[in-house]
Amino acid sequence: MTTTFIRAAEVWAPSDDGQLLEYRAGAFGTARRFEAISQSMCFGRGEGLPGRAWDEGRPQLLRQFDAAHFRRAAAAQAAGFTCAAALPFFTGDVLKAVLVVYCAHGAGAASALELWHQDPRVTTDMTLVDGAYGPGAQTFESISHDTTLPRGVGLPGLAWQRGEGVFMEDITDGTGRFLRAAYASSAGLQRGLALPAGARSAESHVLTFLAGASLPLAQRVERWAPGENRARLHRVEAFSELHGGRSQADASLPLDGAGSIAQAFASGMPAINAHPRSEPGAPAAAAAGIGATALIVVPVQWEDEVSEVVALYL
Repeated sequence: MTTTFIRAAEVWAPSDDGQLLEYRAGAFGTARRFEAISQSMCFGRGEGLPGRAWDEGRPQLLRQFDAAHFRRAAAAQAAGFTCAAALPFFTGDVLKAVLVVYCAHGAGAASALELWHQDPRVTTDMTLVDGAYGPGAQTFESISHDTTLPRGVGLPGLAWQRGEGVFMEDITDGTGRFLRAAYASSAGLQRGLALPAGARSAESHVLTFLAGASLPLAQRVERWAPGENRARLHRVEAFSELHGGRSQADASLPLDGAGSIAQAFASGMPAINAHPRSEPGAPAAAAAGIGATALIVVPVQWEDEVSEVVALYL
């Protein structure tokens, strides 16, 4: 199994009485003990990482695992996870689900997980809430805390402006699209993925994943968006670092069809399939071609509608 920066994910959803968050789905790779513990847990409002995302109504980032802030800290550390983020999904003010994504900094491999936000009551720019940075990224971390991004500038700013996921194959390519390119290059960072994230408030949030060439963000990254007649979802971007790079092959799925990608788009809820070869059509072929053992599908909501989904193959 290929080692990736994004290692695992889980979905939590409110119980029937709305008092607790219960485990609904997950993909954990070889972290079987962590998986078993997670499946037996639930969280109240404000409890644990999922509960804090629910209570505060906004994404959360955990720089490291400790028992005071994460109930499964020992199991997470044993699994090799080093940081995590929780993304809540709402319909109006009502929570539908919380997606928690676990990442791991590799020894000698550059990587970073960042959470950016813009509060219209305070500033017109996007600033860093917090980040988790791997070895050798101290200078990059420092400059990131001092960086402000206008709408449409930098990787988080582009995701904020477009209301869609933004993947950059090379954030150091000299085009200026990534504002911190020189510092990223020095830190060994190369790939970048930014995901707009929802919140109950008027604030805008973007979660970014950054990694070097020796540590793929995921085995494959795809974006799926509806066509003009909104009858089918079309694969508008696909990149597999270890399996041919960027793909130009056309692929589509019925909007009302089965499978994690169509269901996530239709419901606005994240989906996880720990057996991605069971997916219909092109996703199954992609999973088989790269030997993926999990598919994580993240809906991107823009102006109260799901604009696209981002599919991550692990």
